[in-house]
Amino acid sequence: MAVNVFASATEGGNTAVLLGSSGVAATIDCPDLSERLTTVPQAARPEVDTELARLDQQIATAYGQLQEAARGADDGELDEAAVLDPLERERAATIERIVAAVDKAGDRPEGLDAEAACALRRTEATTAGAESGGPEQGQRQDGKEQEAGNGDDADGTGQDAGGQRPPGNGGQAGNGPVAGDYAAIESVRPNAVEAPRRDGASNGSFATSCGVNAEGLFNSDNLIAAPGVGNGAHHFHDYVGNQDNDAFSSDEDLAAADTSCADRGDKSSYYWPVLRLQNGTVEQDAQSPGGGIEGNAGEIVTPAEVTLTFEGNERGKVTEMPRLLRIITGDAKAFVNGDANANASWSCTGFEDRQLKDKYPLCPSGSDVVRTFTFQSCWDGRNIDSANHRTHVAFAAADGSCPDGFRPIPRLVQRIVYDVDAPSLQDGGKTVPLFAVDSFPEQLHKPVTDHSDFINVFDEDLMREMVDCINTGRACGAGASPGPGQGGDPGEGAGEAPQEQPTGDPGANPGDPGTNPGEDATDEPTEKPTEKPVEPTGAAPTEEPTGAPQQGSGAPEDDARQTETASPSAEPRAATTPAGAAADRSAAEAAPGAEGDAGAREDVAAGAAGQPRAPQGGLAETGSGLGLWPAAVGGVLFAGGCVLLVRSRRHAR
Repeated sequence: MAVNVFASATEGGNTAVLLGSSGVAATIDCPDLSERLTTVPQAARPEVDTELARLDQQIATAYGQLQEAARGADDGELDEAAVLDPLERERAATIERIVAAVDKAGDRPEGLDAEAACALRRTEATTAGAESGGPEQGQRQDGKEQEAGNGDDADGTGQDAGGQRPPGNGGQAGNGPVAGDYAAIESVRPNAVEAPRRDGASNGSFATSCGVNAEGLFNSDNLIAAPGVGNGAHHFHDYVGNQDNDAFSSDEDLAAADTSCADRGDKSSYYWPVLRLQNGTVEQDAQSPGGGIEGNAGEIVTPAEVTLTFEGNERGKVTEMPRLLRIITGDAKAFVNGDANANASWSCTGFEDRQLKDKYPLCPSGSDVVRTFTFQSCWDGRNIDSANHRTHVAFAAADGSCPDGFRPIPRLVQRIVYDVDAPSLQDGGKTVPLFAVDSFPEQLHKPVTDHSDFINVFDEDLMREMVDCINTGRACGAGASPGPGQGGDPGEGAGEAPQEQPTGDPGANPGDPGTNPGEDATDEPTEKPTEKPVEPTGAAPTEEPTGAPQQGSGAPEDDARQTETASPSAEPRAATTPAGAAADRSAAEAAPGAEGDAGAREDVAAGAAGQPRAPQGGLAETGSGLGLWPAAVGGVLFAGGCVLLVRSRRHAR
């Protein structure tokens, strides 16, 4: 739904956009009022949340109008004021209602009326990079990075994967992704590090197993950010855990609901935007708000694996999470808001010491896409939510310390694996489809907008068990991997599986046979998938992504888990997720549908762990029988000599 536009000014001073082959994409950029509303009286929050959701709807509607106007003026001029001026008037009226609601319950907020105006943000989208086999980086404009590449095919056919020309800038619905949204994981330098652990750190972990949403529980609501508002997210979410989670679910509904988690004491809600293949598929939501109507189109991909792990703190013990605590990590509007609150990481199995923030990874053959969320792990000790859904929690600093007045709680790390192939960027995904997360329509499916949500509905006994497990250095939970010799299905039952934590790697899961493919984050890892990688198309082979977003919420950032360059003095975090999840997997763990690569991945894992691989196959295959050959040859020669001696004696007689 993004449009190709070119900015020009008329003699009368009215800004207009000239459509055509300018190679410029546009989106609507509006101030995010929730960033300003850090303090809202409790009595005013329901009305404020409803009005904030109305602002999102207004932007989505205006973005659709911009697209339609562009389509109808293919070779003419489009007056952008015809779209932006009505939007500003609607926003001004909504903001006035927000101010009145807050004023009625507390102090009147000042300066919000200045947030009504929006702009048409332009970013370059050239096909040159895709044609040459690598995305060409755009220039910077208005202080923000321009995009590179576009989703139109480079062979001149004007066809997308579904056989139709995209109406705008890339993707099945014409609002992204574009070639510049991807980077080859092999071109990224190792950058995942682990903060050192102090004496008294909480070194344990608790894993909960809640499935992969194979049942297909989706909706475009957001119970945290837009309670009581249908389609409050304007994009679809995957849900695992609590099975009664929509915009209208009450706390009582959550407590009484069923759960997909193996441990029935975990009725928490875990949800994130779905991942889609831009392959022309018409999904169930193709004509629905939040789906195809708002530019979220294509085949929804079910994760191959989802691990949910709660970790400890680097310098002390953790305290229990309050029941119904709500946490949002990442920023669904980071493309226009900036990356201050962006907090998702992208990587590939076997390469998880290399993390991307603002690019989707191009994974080599035999490697799966990995999406990781590390949640805030400091709590203010009072509130289960806040007006902007951020200020009641914070990220720990690099050494694990929390801001003044905050206390450490278990750190949730979500790791989601997808069996999807690297898209063919040179033809705009026609041969191998592009993939991207759902987003607000004006956010253009940028990877930096990725985010995840969590509502704590653990029962109190299980939460106490979790905290005790983490604080005493064990690995527990229904999703914990068994230790050596324990066997069994790690997803069975809810009992603890005490594990001894390796020294110097407290975040690692000792049940994983091959832990960290990048144990030394300062060196290039030597392990690669043993299957010959497919050369990523359209990717800059040596350029390292820049402008990586940092975590933030007005609190110290967890930069040790998100740093772009490895620190020689810091210990790498286990198994390469930014937070070193205990549930991290090495390349040895083949995802469903990738059984053919299992042997190769086992070899990779063994090499990564720095341990000898177990012999496989016969003597000739492994070479382990070479030591028997001298004895065998000697035996043959001895037997031959005996025969010759007997014959000689007979001849002499």
